Amino acid sequence: MKMISIENVTKTYGEKELFNEISFTISEKDRVGLIGVNGTGKSSLLKIVAGLDFPDSGEISSPKDYSISYSAQQPDLNPELSVLAQVFAGDAPVLVLLREYEETLIQLNKTPDNQAIQEKLFEQQKKMDALNAWEASTNAKSILTKLGIEDFEKKIGELSGGQKKRVALAQALIQSPDLLILDEPTNHLDYESVKWLEDYLGRYQGALLLVTHDRYFLDRVTNRMFELDGGNLYSYKGNYGAFLEAKAIREENEAATNEKRRNLYRRELEWIRRGAKARTTKQKARIQRFDHLDNQLASVKTTEKLDMSLNGSRLGKQVFELKAASKRYADQVILNSFDLLVKPGDRIGIIGKNGTGKSTLLNILAGKIPLDSGERIVGQTVKMAYYTQESEDMDENKRMIEYLKETAEVIETSDGKTISAAQMLERFLFPSFTHGTPIRKLSGGEKRRLYLLKILMTEPNVLLLDEPTNNLDTQTLTVLEDYLEDFSGVVITVSHDRYFLDKVADQLLVLQGNAQIKPFYGSYSEFLEKESEKPVVQVKAPAPVTKDQEQPKKKKMSYNEQREWERIDEDIANAESRLEEVAAEINNTGSDFEKARALMEEEASLNEKLEQLIERWSYLSEFAEK
Repeated sequence: MKMISIENVTKTYGEKELFNEISFTISEKDRVGLIGVNGTGKSSLLKIVAGLDFPDSGEISSPKDYSISYSAQQPDLNPELSVLAQVFAGDAPVLVLLREYEETLIQLNKTPDNQAIQEKLFEQQKKMDALNAWEASTNAKSILTKLGIEDFEKKIGELSGGQKKRVALAQALIQSPDLLILDEPTNHLDYESVKWLEDYLGRYQGALLLVTHDRYFLDRVTNRMFELDGGNLYSYKGNYGAFLEAKAIREENEAATNEKRRNLYRRELEWIRRGAKARTTKQKARIQRFDHLDNQLASVKTTEKLDMSLNGSRLGKQVFELKAASKRYADQVILNSFDLLVKPGDRIGIIGKNGTGKSTLLNILAGKIPLDSGERIVGQTVKMAYYTQESEDMDENKRMIEYLKETAEVIETSDGKTISAAQMLERFLFPSFTHGTPIRKLSGGEKRRLYLLKILMTEPNVLLLDEPTNNLDTQTLTVLEDYLEDFSGVVITVSHDRYFLDKVADQLLVLQGNAQIKPFYGSYSEFLEKESEKPVVQVKAPAPVTKDQEQPKKKKMSYNEQREWERIDEDIANAESRLEEVAAEINNTGSDFEKARALMEEEASLNEKLEQLIERWSYLSEFAEK
C-alpha cells in the first residue's frame, strides 16, 4: 500500500510563518480536505506536497515510483498549445505518445495523401495498442466534454479564465496518479460538472488532497480533514460534517484549558503586584511561569461575535425593474423582451450553465452593461454595492486598516451602536496584529476578503454578488452568510455553490440559454430535487404467498446465539479500540513504509471484522427484544 509522509515541515513567507513542524501521512484511498482561513498557507502546503516548492525544514518521503498530479488554483498553461495538446502535456510515456499521435492526425488531415505521415501514423497506432493508450485518449476527451470543453483544437490563449481552469483540471485527472492534488477544483464549474466530478472522484482509486470552498462537495468527497490554524495542522477523521463536530469539541476543550490558565494568571498577577522579588530559585521559577502564561494567553484568539445587524440605508418600495429588456452578443441572445421586478427584501440566486449570461444579467442590473432595447428602472433610494469576480485596483502599499478607513472609520448597527474598522477586520478573520500589514503582503484570498469587507462597509441596501464563493475560504463564507442573514436589504447573487445559495437565496432565476429565463420560488436544493424527479415506474406486485408456502419464522435465539449476544458488545468495543490504536500507530510510522503497510492491512481487516460484528448485532438484537 503506497503512502506519502510529511514530517516536521516548516514554511515561512517573508516575515510570516505559515506552518511550523507539521507532520502527517496520506495513504491509498485517503480523501483529504484541507481547510483554513485565506493566508494560512493552504496553497503553499499543496505545492510542497506536489514537489513544486520546498519547505524551510522537514522531510517529505514516498516510494520511488510514487506519482503526483497537481491542478493549481491559477493554472500556468501554454497559450500556443491546443486544448488536447495541453491535456496530454506531461512526461508519462503514454502522454508523450498521445501528444505525438494527435499531432500526426492533425498533419494527416492537412495532407491526407502524404505517404510518410501515413506510415508514421501506422507506427504510432501499433505503439498505442502496446501501451493501451486508446483508453487514455478516449478518457481525456470524455473528461473535457464533461467539464464543458468541446473544441479540442482551440488554442489555450483563446480560452476564458474559467475554461483554462477546466483544461488544467482535465490534465490532472487523466494521469491517474497515486496522489491527486486539486486546488479549488469547483471554481468556474456549473452544477452538472461539479456533480460529475464528485462521482469521478468517488470512483478514483488513488489518494486525494484538495482545497475547496464548496462545503457540499467537501462533505461528499472527503473521508479525512486537515485544518491549518495558527501555524498548526489538526487532523480529523470523517468528512466536513464530522470535522465541524470534532472542531467544536476541540475548541470547547481549549476554552476550558484557557479559562484555567486565566484563573492561574490572575493569582500569579496578584502575587507579582505584591512585589515579588526574584531572590530564590522558587521565586524565579514562579516569575518565569507567569511570563509563560502571559505569552500563552496573548496568543489565544477571541471568538466573541460582533453584532452584524448593520444600519444600512433606507430602501423604498422601488428597487429594480426591467421592462422588455433585450441584450445579445453576436449570435448569442441573453435577454429577449425580458421583464423583471425586484422588490424590497428579495433574495434572488441567478443560476445556469456557463455561457448562458448570468454575469451579463448582473452587470445589466448594476448598470455596467447597457441594454440593446427596453428599460432599466432603479429606485431613488437604492444604495448598491457590487462584488465582482475581479477586485478593484488596490494601492498595495497601503496598510489594511488605512484601506478600510477610506470607506468608513466606524459603521452603525441597527440598534444604534457603532463598530470600528478595526473591529470589522477582526470579525472578518484579520487578527488585530495584522491590521498594519501592507496589502502587497496579503495572499490572493486575503485580498478578496478585504475587498468584500470594504464593499460591506459602504452600508448598502442592495447587494449584487458575482460568484462570491470563488477564492474565499469556508470560514469567511460563514461570516458572510451570518452578515447576509441579518441584512435587511436586497441580495442578488450569481453562484454555482449549492450550500451558499441554500443559505442566502429563497428564489431563483434559472438561465437556460437562448434568452430562456424561468423563475423558481424555493431553495437551490429544492430546485435540483424537482429537476431530478422522474415518473414512478409501476412494478408488478409479486403473487401473494399461500399458507402452504409460508416458512416458519424463528422466534428466539439458540443457546450458542445467546452466548454470542452476551459478548458481542465487548467484541465491538475491542475492535473499535484497536482501530483507534492502529490509526495512531500509522500516524507515527514516519517513513517506515513496511510497518505502515502491515498496520494498514490490519486496519482493513479490523474494519471488515467490525462491519460483520455490527451486522450480527443487528440480527441478534431482533430476537433479544422479543
